[in-house]
Amino acid sequence: MKKVFPLIVVLITLSVIGILFIQMSWINNALKLKREEFQHEIENALIQIKDDLQSKFIDNKTLIMLTKGARESFLRDNFTTQKLSEEEVRQIIDKDLRRNNIKLPYEYTILNIFQTPLFISPGFKLQESASAYQKDLNNPDSDMNQEKLYISINEDKNLIFREMGWMIAASIVFTCIIIMAFAVTVRTLFNQKKLSEIKSDFINNMTHELKTPLATISLAIDALTNEKVIHDADKIKIYSSMIKEENKRMNKQVEKILQAARLEKEEIKLNLQKLDVHQIIAKVTDNISLQVQEKNGGLSLKLNATNPIIEADEVHFSNIIFNLLDNAMKYSTAAPQIIVETLNTGNGMLSIKIKDNGIGMDKETLSRIFEKFYRAHTGNLHNVKGFGLGLSYVKAIVEAHEGKIRVESTPGKGSIFTVILPTVEKA
Repeated sequence: MKKVFPLIVVLITLSVIGILFIQMSWINNALKLKREEFQHEIENALIQIKDDLQSKFIDNKTLIMLTKGARESFLRDNFTTQKLSEEEVRQIIDKDLRRNNIKLPYEYTILNIFQTPLFISPGFKLQESASAYQKDLNNPDSDMNQEKLYISINEDKNLIFREMGWMIAASIVFTCIIIMAFAVTVRTLFNQKKLSEIKSDFINNMTHELKTPLATISLAIDALTNEKVIHDADKIKIYSSMIKEENKRMNKQVEKILQAARLEKEEIKLNLQKLDVHQIIAKVTDNISLQVQEKNGGLSLKLNATNPIIEADEVHFSNIIFNLLDNAMKYSTAAPQIIVETLNTGNGMLSIKIKDNGIGMDKETLSRIFEKFYRAHTGNLHNVKGFGLGLSYVKAIVEAHEGKIRVESTPGKGSIFTVILPTVEKA
């Protein structure tokens, strides 16, 4: 999996880059073809203008019955646009440009061999004639009346983009869809990889957590079958008590996993009632104070809230406080010093802060601390047990009570967990 995953990402990346390159090449070629098509239309229009001007010249001379050869000879020796009216010239130019799908504004002039304008539109500038489209109006072998047509078209630089707008827009949209699909795919792969790692860690932790009590129970059962123990009532009580405690321990671990599953399915129903937060905190800290003392630590309460009444489920709320205190103890390298503080905020909320002097957390850990099965790295601290379900459970229950939880932490200086819950009036 470690080798396949990077290979998949590389292949997808190369595929997307290839598709983007092909799309850009296609758009560039399409624009180039469109420009060439425009140039071709102008060239066709100039040829037709020349032919129509010559035809109009012959029509005006009423030489309709000329043969092809006689016609060409007559035009070579006699053709000049000076025999046409300005209106006739303008109409022919306008008609042939539109016939070739050129509907842009234009200006024109016809210059004789001495570069004198025979016809010129009001907006045409002679100094720009070099950059205009040009067409000789006389046949190449004509010795006289060499006249040239100049047309300056006010080309819209965005015209081609507008004409191909829907194609370019569709290409951009589909390209964006491909990029988004690529991003989602890679993100999904990363998530799957992360879930796979979390699953492996969870299985390892669960195996370890269940293996220890099972081993203890197995040893206790073997001891109970010993001839010396069978007749010793005190030892039977000791081993029986040991089996019972280890069985309770396994049940708690299994209950944690089932509880996490129920939370995920949103199957936990809260039995809401008015509770005094100070009383719950006092009860939980009484139960945990012995463990703190065993570590030569201290647990102090600063219950300053004037209104400690909330509407909550007693069991789940007690679990919130217990899990936060338990974490404060587990992640302490030295004697734990834990402070529990309550206070009321000005918007009818109750703030519960639990501060410790533990190992603290870095930014990465802080961003993932409430993820299910995630466990913070503890460095040289190897006595931390559990499945990584405690804080995800705390967050879910706090939010179920319409509250919020946040955490502040500095590596090596401890953490502060703050639970904020709405208060209710005292009964």
